Amino acid sequence: MSEDKRYGRKLGYAILISIVLHLAVGFSLAAFGNVFAPPELPEEEKPAELTLMDLSPPPPPAEKNPQFVDVDKSKETTEKPKEQTFESNANSIGGSEKAPSGDLPLPSQDGKDLPVRDLETHDFSLAMQGSTPQPQQPSPPPETKPSPPPVKSPTPDPEQLAMLKSTPPPPIKAPEETPSPTPDSAASVAPPAPRPKPETPASNYQAQRQQTRIAGSISRQGPSSVNAVGTPLGRYQKQMYDAVGARWYQHMEQRRDLVSIGTARLTFSIDRSGRVTNLRVLENSANEAFASVCLQSVQELKLPPIPEDVAATLPSEGLQAELTFISYAN
Repeated sequence: MSEDKRYGRKLGYAILISIVLHLAVGFSLAAFGNVFAPPELPEEEKPAELTLMDLSPPPPPAEKNPQFVDVDKSKETTEKPKEQTFESNANSIGGSEKAPSGDLPLPSQDGKDLPVRDLETHDFSLAMQGSTPQPQQPSPPPETKPSPPPVKSPTPDPEQLAMLKSTPPPPIKAPEETPSPTPDSAASVAPPAPRPKPETPASNYQAQRQQTRIAGSISRQGPSSVNAVGTPLGRYQKQMYDAVGARWYQHMEQRRDLVSIGTARLTFSIDRSGRVTNLRVLENSANEAFASVCLQSVQELKLPPIPEDVAATLPSEGLQAELTFISYAN
């Protein structure tokens, strides 16, 4: 064997042995490396922390006042309804002439399709104090005058009487004639006393209503009505709505030729002294003349101060109100 071959074989063996030794060292370090590693230092103890948690139940959300609805005088009741759905000026128990056909807390009924919900139909009327009856004055007694002496009629001729008896005319009943009064008797008749004018009855304000189509959920049989309870706040709201409505109808009568058909929606507040604040128009589909009538009707509002028991249930800015005015062709 030549020297070159021997040298090559030794070199191959050396390389193989070197690889085996490197592998053995690597496995040794992987297996026993943790033994010679320095011990880890203990972690510093952190101070204890105390977390306080409030396990009490959250406060209930503030309840809003129920929606207001005007109760007609004919539907007022002394008994309060079991379901106090609405707040009003008087108590009312819900009733419906038709079977339930919807989810609204209202009676089901037929009517016109309008953006309001009215339960009956009637025209508006403004408040009137009525006239006081006039005292009736006694009529003076008639004047009496002496009657003239009777005039004697001449005695008829016997021949004329015979002729009348022999040839009697057919029995014809003559009509009774009323003798014309003499000047003296006419003067003695007293003039008729003037009749007193009929007394004009007093009336309360009444808004115009038009029965609308409603799909409600009230099942109790009876005239169309809602479940409402009379409260001091409801009576104050009723006073406010009537005062605005009375002024609105008056202005509409005066400017009927200027306003157009449409709807106006206003929002405002009534402070504790009864004064209107934060008045603004939210929506107006009519002309500016109609919006002006609506604004003026609210601006002229004069209310007494809000009662203390009512003001205690209201926010600091007072009573929040939103009114919708509708002008449509009859």
